[in-house]
Amino acid sequence: MKACSFLPAATKMIYDMGLQDLLYGVTFECPPEAAEKPAIVRCMLEGKNYSSTEIDKIFSASKAQGKSLYYVEDTLLQAIAPDIIFTQDVCEVCQIDTACTAAAVARLEKQPVLVPLTPGNLSEVFQTAVTIAAALGNEEAAYHHLSSLQKRTDVIIDTLRQYRAPLRRVMLMEWIEPVYNCGHWIPFQIANAGGVDMLSNPGGDSIVTPWEKVVRYDPEVLVIAPCGFHIHRAQEELHLLRAKPGWHQLQAVKNGAVFLADYDLFTQPSPGTLTDGIELLAALFHPDIFSVPEKLSHKYSLAAEPSYQHV
Repeated sequence: MKACSFLPAATKMIYDMGLQDLLYGVTFECPPEAAEKPAIVRCMLEGKNYSSTEIDKIFSASKAQGKSLYYVEDTLLQAIAPDIIFTQDVCEVCQIDTACTAAAVARLEKQPVLVPLTPGNLSEVFQTAVTIAAALGNEEAAYHHLSSLQKRTDVIIDTLRQYRAPLRRVMLMEWIEPVYNCGHWIPFQIANAGGVDMLSNPGGDSIVTPWEKVVRYDPEVLVIAPCGFHIHRAQEELHLLRAKPGWHQLQAVKNGAVFLADYDLFTQPSPGTLTDGIELLAALFHPDIFSVPEKLSHKYSLAAEPSYQHV
């Protein structure tokens, strides 16, 4: 069995379930543990340092023209001759989609099975692990992995109930300029961590959100985790938010509860990374009850006013 993963979340799940010996090709954005695997999927923007505004315009124009910024290294794929390829249809902006993948594999002598992963909410993300493991002939590996994650989220929910912790009014931003709310599984992560994001779109796409709407909502806690950005990259664009009218009057800003977080805890939908994200959010929403796990201490920063500092 030879498998290729055309999305980082699937690659992460395969490693988390100990099935990486079956993985022969990945994407340029896959997690560090897959660095020894050949990168089959590339992006035309790879290595470029565009601003949030420029990236949004490039991807929007590409989508409007029906074009993809992702491409497949045909020679590498032909040499691997995979039996199965994991792809996705959740977001054609973030990763190569099934249609583009199908066009690429149509040229192969040996036709692999394409397994699209299309989770819309948190429970469906967990189910994708089962789909992947079953396709690789070891469904039990998924159940073992998911059982350990379920125990971690159960601890958070039980603790919130024990302390009768109030829901925090929060916002998680998926993009800075323009501002995007959060969608798909992220609102469910927020709920599991003891918060509610009334600007979010549970189970659906994130969308451009007018800044005036954010100001009216006035979140108690603001988490900024732009898709594809680590905290240092997000920090470079924080000035765009600080310059917006009403920024300094936001309750989250006044309370020192504005945080930057690595994107993979939220927009990389593998059960393990999303569970890490829930644990981080619980500590940010309810610091009197939870502490940030040591392994996540480098995955977030406090966006302090007027200067930036690490927590």
